Order: sequence, then structure tokens, then C-alpha cells
Amino acid sequence: MPKHDDPTTTLPETGPEPTAAAPLPPPLSAPAAGPASVGPVSAGPAPASAPAPAGLASAGQASAGPGYRAVFRVREFRVVFVAHLFSLLGVVVSELALTVLVYDLTRSPLLSSLTFALGFLPYLVGGTLLAGLTDRLPPRRILVVCDLFCAGCVALMVVPATPVAVLLALRCAIAVVSPVFNGTRMATLADILGEGDLFVLGRSLLRIVSQSALLTGFAVGGVLLTVVPPRGALAVTATTFLVSALLLRLGTVRRPARASGAADSGFSGTWAVLRNRRVRALMLMFWVPPLFAVVPEALAAPYADEIGVSTAALGLLMCALPVGTITGELFAGSFLGAVTRSRIVLPLAVTGVLPYLLYAPEPGVPLAAAALFLAGATGAYTLGLDAWFVAAVPEAQRGRAMTLMTAGMMTVQGIGMAGAGIAAEFAPVHAVVAGTGVLGTVCLLAAAAELRAARATGETGETGAGRGGRRPKGETGLTGM
Repeated sequence: MPKHDDPTTTLPETGPEPTAAAPLPPPLSAPAAGPASVGPVSAGPAPASAPAPAGLASAGQASAGPGYRAVFRVREFRVVFVAHLFSLLGVVVSELALTVLVYDLTRSPLLSSLTFALGFLPYLVGGTLLAGLTDRLPPRRILVVCDLFCAGCVALMVVPATPVAVLLALRCAIAVVSPVFNGTRMATLADILGEGDLFVLGRSLLRIVSQSALLTGFAVGGVLLTVVPPRGALAVTATTFLVSALLLRLGTVRRPARASGAADSGFSGTWAVLRNRRVRALMLMFWVPPLFAVVPEALAAPYADEIGVSTAALGLLMCALPVGTITGELFAGSFLGAVTRSRIVLPLAVTGVLPYLLYAPEPGVPLAAAALFLAGATGAYTLGLDAWFVAAVPEAQRGRAMTLMTAGMMTVQGIGMAGAGIAAEFAPVHAVVAGTGVLGTVCLLAAAAELRAARATGETGETGAGRGGRRPKGETGLTGM
């Protein structure tokens, strides 16, 4: 339940098998061309194969891909999608309402802004300490319990006697379970949609919804707060979490845990995932771009003040990056096939923050917004990267790996925002953003080089999987929820 989900699937270049290894990363010089309806609840674990999603995934090998409509034809995904809408609404509105409530109680801007910071900081704790649960417990149980836990935390926020310190602690508690929820949901998407193109498009849809929430969620929350007090708005968000839990419980299939109870837990299990050099390199490709991409957003208000523009112009700067991200993802998901999306991963990733160089001459709003839009549009690389990641991770470690990846993405965003603020204390804002374009590109080139090296050596580490990360035959999990 992050603000940028997210964040959080392989399709071979040839052949019909949806679980084959993903296309390997091309050289850096590679050309850029190339629940509405709730389904029945199963009485037992899901069947080993899902004919409908797999067939649709095979269709994704056409040059144009199956498209987003094919994803919505999977009934269980529709349930997950609608549940995501309710859960995301709860997160966005609760953040705004809690910020207003804390300020009303304390009149302290510091404590008010701290409620947002607490949405980032605990991700690292939850992602490392609780990641093992995602593979050792049935996924549906984890999703439902996390939603119920969040509903309970928000319900306690509604109680008038709850002190500010407890409000902030409850905010932390929600953030701690968020990476577990998101990692489990990402791994479950692979179960629902198969390890093919449908998974990539399903992940893309959830990211698009999350980015859209940045544009509309706070507006909806602002309107709600004009009608009801902050605690009333929090009560509404508790209901949205409960609705999400109900949808997931009744509308998704019971599946067993991916790993046995004897699987590595805690830091040993985390290290088992990170020993895989290819997985480490892919995680870097997920973590490095947002570390630098958030800098213009974090400094949007100071930059608007630096060039002397209105709050309306500030709103345009804040919207440009997510609009570009949504546009890039929609184009790649709708018009590009899996092979093409794989070819453009590295070219788009390593050039993702180069548009920030347009900040060097301290541009006006139109040019700055264009730079942010272009940077956001390069986010289309994530569709191909999703395919590589799910192919590289053994199925028994998929939930843990995706939880770690999600936790890392949220953590680096917080670090990037803090770093941007510190740098802006010593240099003009436009110089900080332009410098980010240079430093970020250098770091992305290094991350891409590591990914190519991992591919070239074929190193995977001692994860129990061969090259490509597929789970050995005969590996089973626990009974389902």
C-alpha cells in the first residue's frame, strides 16, 4: 500500500511456454525499437495450471501483445483490481486526514509533515523482518489479515482519546505491514495471471492506478474533509480497508504457501534471495531510478518559489511526472509486444533522468514540465523489468523477493527526498535537479553494467534454482487458507 506502488513475468521471444525464461538483457547499445464480478471460492488449493490465463499469456507473444482488455477477462484479477482501488483510497485519504488531524491537535508543522515521512521510513523494517511471511503463509490469508490490521489501526485513530504519539505509532504500524501486503499481492498476480505477458500488464495496471491516485486522491480527500471532520474521514478509510479484505477473502482462490515451514526465515532467508546475483542486479534496476526520479517532486515548491511562479504552476510541475509515467506505461502496454518491451528496458532505464539536465539553465514552467513528462514516460521500462524479475526469482522465494523489492523502492524514495532537501540547502534548486540528471545517469549505467555482467557469467548464487530462477520440480508449499 505505498504511495508509489506500488512500484509491484517472463515471456520468451519464441515458443509457446509462458513459464520459459525471460529474454536476457540486450547490450546497452540495443535499439529502442526493438470486482465487478466476484469469482467463486475454491474448496481447495488452486490447480497446478490455469488454462485461461496461460492461453492468454501465449497470445501475448504477438507483436502487439494481448492488451489490457485480456487482463480484465480474468475474473480473479478483476477482484484484486477493485480491492486495490479501495485499499489505495484508504491509504491516500487516511494520510491526508491524519496530517490535518495531527496539525489540528498540535499546530506543529513538523509533526504534521512527519506523518508523511512515517509512510516511508518503516518500509525497510517491515520489508526485511517480515518478508519471510510472504512465502511461509498462504497468500490470501496474508492479504486479508493485512487489510484487517490496517482497518483496526485506522479505527483506533478515530477514537477521540487517542494521543498524538499513538496516532504516529499507528501510522508507522500501517507502513510496516505495507511491503508485506504489496509483495504478497505482486506474487499472487503471477499465480492468477501466469508468469507471462498478462502478469506484466496486470502489474502495469496497478501501477497506473497508484500514479493516478497521486493526481486525484488528495483532491478527493480534500473534498471529503470539507464535508466531514478528519476523524470522520478516517472512519471512511477504515471501511475501505474492510471492503478490500472482504473482496479478497470471497473473490480470490485459496492457494498454498510457496515454501515449507522449514524454509529460511528472517535475515537468513533474505540473504538466500540476495545471494542470487541476477536478482540483486534486477533489484538495483528497480531501486536506483526512483532514488533520483523523486528529486524534482521533492523540490517542486522551492523551485516554483525560485522562479517566482504561482501555485497553479506548482500544480503543473507536480502533475507532469506522474502524467508522463501513466502515458509511457499505457503506450508500452497497449502497443508494444513483450519482445520489444524487453529490448527497451536498459535504453529507457539508463536515460530516465537525463531530461533533468534541462533544469540547468533554470527554465520556466513549460520546459521544466516537459522535462518531467519525458522522465516519467521512460518509466515504461518497468514492464519489461517485471518480466525479467519474476523469471529470475525461484517461486518458493517469490513473495519474499517482491516484498524486498517493494520495501527498497519506498525506502530509496524517502532517501532521495531527504537528500534533495539537504542538497538544496547548499545549491540552487535548478542546479540540484540538473546535477541529479548527471549523477543518476552514472549510477544507472553502473547498475545496468552489473545486470549485464550477471547475465554474462550466469551467476545465480545458492538459491536452489538454475539459471533463470525457475523452481525445481517437486517443490511444494503448505496447505492453503
